[in-house]
Amino acid sequence: MSKSSRITSIQIGLASPEKIRQWSKGEVTKSETINYKSLKPEKGGLFDESIFGPMKDYECSCGKYKKIKFRGKVCEKCGVEITESIVRRERVGHIELAAPIAHIWMTKELPCPSKISLVLDISYKEVEQVVYFVNYIVLDEGDSKFAKNFKFKEVIDLSSQKASKETRSKLRKTLREIYQTIDPESSVENKIKHNMGKTFYDTLGESNMPFSIEEVFNYISRYTGMKFGIGAEAILELLQKTDLDSEYDSINKRLKSQEITNDAKTKKLVRRLEAIKWLKDSNNKPEWMILKNIVVTPPDTRPIIQLEGDKFTTSDINSFYRKIIIRNERLKRVIQNRAPSIILNNEKRLLQESVDALFDNSSRKKPLLGKDKRPLKSLSEHLKGKQGLFRQNLLGKRVDYSGRSVIVIGPELKMYQVGIPAIMILKLFKPFIIHELIKKTDDKGQPKDPIVSNIKSAEKLILNQANEIWPIVEKVIKQRPVLLNRAPTLHRLGIQAFEPIMIEGKAIRLHPLVTTAFNADFDGDQMAVHVPLSPEAVAEARSIILASWHILGPKDGKPIITPTQDMVLGNYYLTMEKKKMVGEGILFSSIDEVKSIYALKKVHCHSIVGIPTSVFPKKKFPHDGILITTVGKIILNELLPEDMVYLNNPKNLETVDPADVVKFGEDFRKVIKDKTPYAPFSKKTLSEIVNKLHQNYDLQIVPKTMDKIKDLGFEYSTKSATTISAFDVPTYTDKQKYFDVADKKVEEYKKQYQKGLLTEGERYKRVVDTWQKVTENVSNDIADLIKKPEYKENSIVIMADSGARGNNSNFTQLSGMRGLMSKSYNYDQKQKSKIIKDTIEVPIKNSFIEGLTISEYFNSSYGARKGMTDTAMKTSKSGYMTRKLVDATQDVIVNEEDCGTKRGIILEAIIDTKTGADIEKLEDRLINRFPLHDVTKPNGKTVIAKAGELITKEKAKEIVDAGITQVEVRSVLHCKAEYGICQKCFGTDLTTNKLVEKYTAIGVIAAQSIGEPGTQLTMRTFHTGGVSGGSNIAQGFERLKQLFDIILPKEWEKAIISEIKGKVTVNDDDKGRYVIVKNKKESITYDIDIDSQIKVKTGDEVVPGSKLTEGSINIKDLLKVAGIEVVRNYIVKEVQKVYRIQGIEIADKYVEVIIRQLTNKVQIQDAGDSKFFVGQIVDINIFRKENQKLVLNDKKSPATAVNLIFGLDEAPSKTGSFLAAASFQDTKKILTDASVKSEIDNLNGLKENVIFGNLIPCGTGKKDSNEIIKLGDEMYKYEY
Repeated sequence: MSKSSRITSIQIGLASPEKIRQWSKGEVTKSETINYKSLKPEKGGLFDESIFGPMKDYECSCGKYKKIKFRGKVCEKCGVEITESIVRRERVGHIELAAPIAHIWMTKELPCPSKISLVLDISYKEVEQVVYFVNYIVLDEGDSKFAKNFKFKEVIDLSSQKASKETRSKLRKTLREIYQTIDPESSVENKIKHNMGKTFYDTLGESNMPFSIEEVFNYISRYTGMKFGIGAEAILELLQKTDLDSEYDSINKRLKSQEITNDAKTKKLVRRLEAIKWLKDSNNKPEWMILKNIVVTPPDTRPIIQLEGDKFTTSDINSFYRKIIIRNERLKRVIQNRAPSIILNNEKRLLQESVDALFDNSSRKKPLLGKDKRPLKSLSEHLKGKQGLFRQNLLGKRVDYSGRSVIVIGPELKMYQVGIPAIMILKLFKPFIIHELIKKTDDKGQPKDPIVSNIKSAEKLILNQANEIWPIVEKVIKQRPVLLNRAPTLHRLGIQAFEPIMIEGKAIRLHPLVTTAFNADFDGDQMAVHVPLSPEAVAEARSIILASWHILGPKDGKPIITPTQDMVLGNYYLTMEKKKMVGEGILFSSIDEVKSIYALKKVHCHSIVGIPTSVFPKKKFPHDGILITTVGKIILNELLPEDMVYLNNPKNLETVDPADVVKFGEDFRKVIKDKTPYAPFSKKTLSEIVNKLHQNYDLQIVPKTMDKIKDLGFEYSTKSATTISAFDVPTYTDKQKYFDVADKKVEEYKKQYQKGLLTEGERYKRVVDTWQKVTENVSNDIADLIKKPEYKENSIVIMADSGARGNNSNFTQLSGMRGLMSKSYNYDQKQKSKIIKDTIEVPIKNSFIEGLTISEYFNSSYGARKGMTDTAMKTSKSGYMTRKLVDATQDVIVNEEDCGTKRGIILEAIIDTKTGADIEKLEDRLINRFPLHDVTKPNGKTVIAKAGELITKEKAKEIVDAGITQVEVRSVLHCKAEYGICQKCFGTDLTTNKLVEKYTAIGVIAAQSIGEPGTQLTMRTFHTGGVSGGSNIAQGFERLKQLFDIILPKEWEKAIISEIKGKVTVNDDDKGRYVIVKNKKESITYDIDIDSQIKVKTGDEVVPGSKLTEGSINIKDLLKVAGIEVVRNYIVKEVQKVYRIQGIEIADKYVEVIIRQLTNKVQIQDAGDSKFFVGQIVDINIFRKENQKLVLNDKKSPATAVNLIFGLDEAPSKTGSFLAAASFQDTKKILTDASVKSEIDNLNGLKENVIFGNLIPCGTGKKDSNEIIKLGDEMYKYEY
């Protein structure tokens, strides 16, 4: 799409009746659709060609005009304009309603507060009662000489017995006053009037009325001027009378005179003020919420489709329109015939209901049903949900030229290649192959004879797979890469580009190193292939998405193409060092000599040998001499870049140990004899090697080297002939001693429980803790056992030790004991109990190698099945959280270089308060950030890092070594960029270790980095702490949900926090459990629950927000007492705890991006001279900007506000784009609010632009096409 044809903004508003008539191409007056004999649309019906356009291109209904030359002409006979049939997707008609009808979105309270109710200040129930002809409403109070028994806008309720009694007495009072003023003796007419009033008065006292209540209202109106109304007409009249300006001023005054709290009254006032301001500022008239006519949507969006056997199926929308037209025509006739009001009102109510059904059928008490008794899908249902217009059609567009197949391993591929089956390539690249077959010029532009003359012949050649096509296919596939995607796409590495290689068979061949990024394995996984079409897409795929550029993972900046499984095992085997192997102590003169003697089997790859350092001229050594190494390590090092340090000791990859280089003339064989062998290269070592390569060498060298390491791994894992057998499982016999002790303890707890010394919960917890301790002891014993020399060459131990497969827990279950199993347990959320019985308390004492008993097998399989269901549940929950995260952050794009903020956040190490261990070190938190001020050594003279200068790994180490414990750094939490964030506040990109590029969609990357490992988080509640005071606090996924959705912790998890600064006094004895916090001004006493663990001791100093007891803090309470900065810091630390406990590393910066989106709104407390109103929720940057302008430029009083925090469920709807918000959740509410305020969406985010088919405003979407193509051509040279 060219930049000029882009849609740059869109506005939504309320349509006035005049506007609807202006849009419409004609009125639909008949409920017919098409004539079932001629299959042509009926005149004046829902598919009328004269209104909506012709069914066939350039052909009128009667057939008089049939060609393009008549374009624009209107047929005199049938009235159809001669044009393209596609206009039937755009043109709308309208239905003129015989009576005003209220829009259901404006009257219903849920999911949004009823706008009509807010403007008129009457409850939504009363609005509904009036609209649906249940009750009347007072439209005018009338003459003042009579007592005003009815107020303006009062609803006269005759529906319930209690309300009816009150209303009747008011009516009787008014009637008595009227007929008493009429003198019956003065004239016959007056006598009739007097008697009529008295009859009404008397009869109203009884339960049954022989007359219509309307007659009473007419009588009262005649004498008092009071006016009563019912239905949408009455609401319309009230809305027309509403003076928005005076209403706005009076509410504003009321709000200014009171404190903004969270009580229902204040909330309603703020909502009313908001709705009135929206209408006032948008030039929408309140009466437009009542419809006088309705739009008939284009017919091609609600088609009729002919099925087999002369049957038809139609869109549900047509059924709604038919009902509306039928009822509307009937109402017109009823009005013409001057029917009684009771019939008239009933017809109006039916019309109201049918229009409601069209707009929102599901929210009605009795929805309209189809033939199969299911509710018909109205316009609202077509918009919302996964199958709705937004998510299914606008955001979930289908793409052409794609295929999918099962994946198999392709070890022979280079890292940027993928093997695609030939039959798939013929389909995917069909248009490009055809183009080459019919091309009349060669690559240099010289004329040549085409292979075939037309497209049809070319298609035939492809279908028959003729020999002539294969050279062309080879040429075509070199011109463009393909995109590979594996569902679920949890992070950006779920889609990568590869150069296609044509292969036989039907399976896609995938490079083994990219499986980690795709989270793929070769047990039947499928992958989809897509072809980039435009030159820009091809260049982008080559320069950005190509698999060989993705060395580091975005979430933690760690290598993601690290070798796994066989590759690890092979390199581990290759780098093993063993004494007394064949050829030990040989001195080689060159690498070729090493290889040839190894090939002759005169030396083993594990043999320790000598080689002169001069063989490696570009490598650095401590001094010249003979390098003591192994044959395997020489083979491995040869593959690495020539100038890279020689890798010999896995514990030191920076330099060669001086002891490993023997000076010439010294006895190197003696050194070999005395040498302690180094450990082999495990998966961790290989990961460090990838990191070193990435840091020190060009991007194109890394994949090349990794391919060599991969090939080496496969070769030597085959040569190692590592196998598994039951006899390889270590024998462990010491567990009985632990069982004896534990059994005694469990018996003891049982007795204590029976005597009433322990509760059932305490007994259960102690039993579980005891067995957990036993499992732990057995596990530690086995870990020590497999380190013994006799297990050095054990196949299973090698696999686990190398990191290829398995871990210590597998050994525990194989040769130790299976341990405790989990079970399902429904606990009451409201109960105060802290004990969650989610573990079977009888452990499985046998190991798999010993075999399980029947009962153990039963418990074991129950636990395993629960594990499977938990995993399935977890996956869907985690996917939903990722979606919420993306929606909340999709408009966070790096748009500026430096916002110039003067504020930052203070970083310090995150420490586990219980154990004192570092959860995240300060050093790790500082790397790749910008300090706000100069970081100086404690002496205050030496500057380690200047303000605004990047903190590298070395600088971070220097800061920590200098004894500095806190550093203030730039953070996205304080970024002042108008849209998105700036480069300096974010720091460096974790995948490149360079300053983050402008226009990076950092919000989406942050959301993916946090959401993608979500499936690895546990769903279980862990038993933390020892027996006494150990509590069940939500961890893993549940804890993450609490933090991001701002959910209150459960009753038993809640920590008590201090509200003031002061000193602590703790009392914990028979008299009671409480903590007193006292300072010079005040003292607060906190009662502590018997189960809670007190965290402070007497004499401790606390600040607002400090924890007094163990548990999770209620974030809303923390915000009240300690402010937004403390809350932000708390969430960062807690989120990091959740992930780090599970061994998952995520950069702080990403968590900060999410928190920024949850905490970037404030609520106005006092508007001052600003444009805001009291109670309004505003973006913090807009608020600051407005205040700055008021204070600096205009010297006026600024607004004051309080910080707010929203959960992930609410945050996406507060992003400032109604399109993005509506496509997330609460579609009706968001579109209703947006239309009332005539909101403009400037399409700043990603989703809004996808909806309109624009290029997204990030990454290459902001760059020039030629620049992208040039970059793609440059990167193409790097392929090896």
